[in-house]
Amino acid sequence: MPPIQAPTIRLRQLGLELRRRREAAGLKIEDAAYHLECSIAKVSRIELAKAKPRVRDVRDLCELYGVDGNDRDLLVRLAKDAQAPGWWDEYQDVLSAQFGSFMGMEHEANSVRCYEALLVPGIFQTRSYAEAVLRGTLLPPQNTETEIERRLEVRLHRQRLLEREPRPRVWAILDEAVLRRPAGGRAVHRGQLERLLAECERDGVDLQVLPFERGVHAALDGPFYLFGFPAPAHPDVVYVESQSGNSYLEKSGNVARHAQMFSLLAAQALDPDRSRRFIEERIEECQ
Repeated sequence: MPPIQAPTIRLRQLGLELRRRREAAGLKIEDAAYHLECSIAKVSRIELAKAKPRVRDVRDLCELYGVDGNDRDLLVRLAKDAQAPGWWDEYQDVLSAQFGSFMGMEHEANSVRCYEALLVPGIFQTRSYAEAVLRGTLLPPQNTETEIERRLEVRLHRQRLLEREPRPRVWAILDEAVLRRPAGGRAVHRGQLERLLAECERDGVDLQVLPFERGVHAALDGPFYLFGFPAPAHPDVVYVESQSGNSYLEKSGNVARHAQMFSLLAAQALDPDRSRRFIEERIEECQ
């Protein structure tokens, strides 16, 4: 198991390893729950990296699974390190636990592929555009000035990943509707388009536009993100947005399906140079 530095990845690694060790020992989740004197749901959440286990619980599971020596020490260290907060934990008052997980994935991925059908991805939004989106989408009681400002802080903080080293490779495919839907008026809309044009020149960023004229496509169901991670022990994760709720998909079949969808979208979309010219044309329309 390679050493991992980021808390969300450490938690995923710990969960994967504990599940692998349990299965290697021929035990069921029920056996682990009985040993810890806890619910089956708690063990499941630990293995799925949806809960931070106590260090004592990890030691007890190692004993049950017959894990000792350096392997046990590494799992215990992962449990300790996984307690470290991410920067986004400061904003738990305005972020759901589900979106907190998204922040962790985005922060720690070495590649981000996304398809957006309605709005500019958060990491590319100008402050004015982001504020207009928040004011137009937040419903009472969440549409207070304090909440809007806190959410703006989060959105702008996310964008620092584009400045750091090493930075992730970001590949975004935007439906034409993203470029045509104004938010905050003509000046704000133009400023956002100019920001997208500037992002086209950033190293490690690829932007493609999927114009209306290309017709139907494989992602009409809605936006999704594919997060890739540097360690082989950490499979890619798909984040899917929908009206009924957002979800994470980690099964290899689901990940492979969305990777194929993204490849089809990339082939159907304008190439990066033509996409840049398409954005320039939309800017000219805002004169």
